[in-house]
Amino acid sequence: MWFPSINFTFKTFNPKTREIFWRSIALNNFTSVATEKRSCKADNFSITYKASTEPGFAEQYTIAATLSKDFQVSLTISRPAAVQGFKLGTGREGGYSYFGPDQTKPDGYAVHRFWPRTSSKGLIMQAGKAIEIDGSQGIFIHAIMGMRPDNLASRWNFLYFQSRDLHGVSAVQMEFQTCSTHGKSGSGSGGVRVNVGGLVVGGKLAAVTGETHWPGVAPQQGLEVRARANHLDTQVDKDTGYNVPGRLSFDWAGPSIIPDATGTVSATLEVQTNAEALLEKVDVLGEVPGVVKSVVHMTGTKPYIYQVGLPL
Repeated sequence: MWFPSINFTFKTFNPKTREIFWRSIALNNFTSVATEKRSCKADNFSITYKASTEPGFAEQYTIAATLSKDFQVSLTISRPAAVQGFKLGTGREGGYSYFGPDQTKPDGYAVHRFWPRTSSKGLIMQAGKAIEIDGSQGIFIHAIMGMRPDNLASRWNFLYFQSRDLHGVSAVQMEFQTCSTHGKSGSGSGGVRVNVGGLVVGGKLAAVTGETHWPGVAPQQGLEVRARANHLDTQVDKDTGYNVPGRLSFDWAGPSIIPDATGTVSATLEVQTNAEALLEKVDVLGEVPGVVKSVVHMTGTKPYIYQVGLPL
């Protein structure tokens, strides 16, 4: 009989002091609410979904967690009523990426659904000190890996951008590249890049983008719908052996979904990844549950996350 290993991981970054704080604990007695599957709880935490009680917001999640004697979290994440959530596809299957030749019996799957603009309020108690959280700009992503992470993807790109200009602008892009086991021609033809993105303009969801990039096939120019992430000026990182980009470029384009604003919505963004922009280089195996760590070790994979940030 198989039992899941479930961890709760929390991270904060102080942009003034550049202090980073991680806390990750294994959970016991995990259960989900059977009626809607959006709420769950365990001995050390609870996540509760409900309609928002605040004017101007449609729905919210409230997170309460005790990660140690000196670290507690109480946080509410709310979605503005004017900014829709999004996923690629409709109905219950929306947001799914299936692996394998038979969608009814897939080798595995991934799920990605987004609230591209949120507000967060709450309190963090750290070492006896109360830190008030009042984030007027944020994002919430519901992501599921329905297979072993080392089989699902060989690498990921993720970008999130927020601005108060134009009455609220947000841009999000998530891209994963499949392993060689999963491609258009079966095992050995992988390296497929799957990109999902969205743009918020004027405080409204303006466009949803998605694109599949096949290995060895150059991206077409002038497509109405584009979702692309590119690594530029790559150099080998002596610590990890990976080719790390000196610059990242992101591209979005899609038809407007705002009823009174027709046409194409597009955006581009370039990010420098120099020492000043690098917030943290995370050794993933140092942060994941022991069961996952043992499986990934057997494959010889050494995953790292390079997290960079634009100046505030």
